[in-house]
Amino acid sequence: MGLTVNNVNTLSLLNILNKTSSAQSDSLTKLSTGFKINKGSDDPAGLIAVKSLTAELTAVDAAITNGQRANSVLDVADSSLGEIGNLLSEIETLAAQSTSSGGLSSAEISANQAQIDNAIDAINRIVQTTTFNGKRLLDGQQGIRSTASSPTLVTDVKLFSRPTSNSSQNFAVNVQAAGTVASATVANLTSISAAEFTVTGTAGTATITVADSDSITDIRDKVIAAASETGVSASVSGTELHIQSREYGSDAFVGSTFISGDTDFAGGVQQTTGSDAEVTVNGQKAFVDGLRVSFNSNGSSGEFSLTAAGNVTSGSVGTLNIAGGGLTFQLGTASNTQATVGVNSIFAHELGDSNTGFLSELKSGGSNDLSTDANNAVLIAKSAINQVATQRGRIGGFQKFQVETSINSLNATKVSLESARSLINDVDFAVETANLSRQNTLLQSSISLLGVASQQSSQILALLR
Repeated sequence: MGLTVNNVNTLSLLNILNKTSSAQSDSLTKLSTGFKINKGSDDPAGLIAVKSLTAELTAVDAAITNGQRANSVLDVADSSLGEIGNLLSEIETLAAQSTSSGGLSSAEISANQAQIDNAIDAINRIVQTTTFNGKRLLDGQQGIRSTASSPTLVTDVKLFSRPTSNSSQNFAVNVQAAGTVASATVANLTSISAAEFTVTGTAGTATITVADSDSITDIRDKVIAAASETGVSASVSGTELHIQSREYGSDAFVGSTFISGDTDFAGGVQQTTGSDAEVTVNGQKAFVDGLRVSFNSNGSSGEFSLTAAGNVTSGSVGTLNIAGGGLTFQLGTASNTQATVGVNSIFAHELGDSNTGFLSELKSGGSNDLSTDANNAVLIAKSAINQVATQRGRIGGFQKFQVETSINSLNATKVSLESARSLINDVDFAVETANLSRQNTLLQSSISLLGVASQQSSQILALLR
């Protein structure tokens, strides 16, 4: 090649220098931001994927926050229900102690009554003051609204959950078989002489003493008088004395044991039990305890009681209408991932049932206070404990299997999305640092070669001297 004067080498070196400088700038940007994609030209397809993944992560983060908020709301309700449960246990203990009137003085029973009054007031206060972010949780405002078309047949309706997407549902309620009380014939009394026998029921055992002068109705009345101790009532049919449990269902039982005297009572009664009603809700068989019905159908769950009039041999007892309400939580990123739980009223006048009585009636002057019927007060307290435990269990089940599993799933999804986005967008610092070192070396080399190229003109001038 001839010796000429031109700037081809210089321009070539400058072009290389510019490319190296640009690559160095890109490496510095990536290392300073930590991202491989800092502008659309870095990786157009990768940029689209990163933005899509970022949008999904934003939705997942929002859903996790919603789930954590839902957990907090339900934790508040659960804590208050736990304290109410403790108070109800105290009430049951006080009522049970007061059934032993022979072992307690009137002053002691009066003191127990005062404690029950205070405990019931405390329950109502807890219900009124249990709030989250200004929203009351236990006073019924967060309950699922429902009505029975035949309230004389179906009563005490409580809903625990419903589909969020449905504002109204109607469930047909049909009785397939009536629930029964436990019943038995104690004796056929054509004549009566002195005797003693026991009557046993779900509440306990009492000894019945028969005098020579008693009539069969007198004996019946003595059994009825002891009903608060035994849970057993009595009736007469001709010369037959019958006993019946006051409660319905397979858990109810009656029995009788002969002690002495009139041999007409000598046969005794082996323990006999009642039977639970058989009920369908929306054509689906429900769980029944006596006359208390629990159902799960079409995403809704709840309980109700059949009244004595509703406890028919077979046939329709109307419909249940579910019309919204409850606490609705967003548990996922899609609009169809909502779930609704109902929190029913826990006021004292709502705890118990229309058959046995309500907790508010245990206060002084009430129809079931300790001076009136301590044994029935125990039954009411037990019923209230069961109701609160059921409500707490339903909330706990919703929290465990809906809210917490949703949070766990969302956290796992977040890890996967973060990993996918990282693979596309996060810079490998080791690789990029090596690239930067290479570019620094090339840049320094290019600058040195520019100096060599500029010396070529000086060499030609030397020839001309």
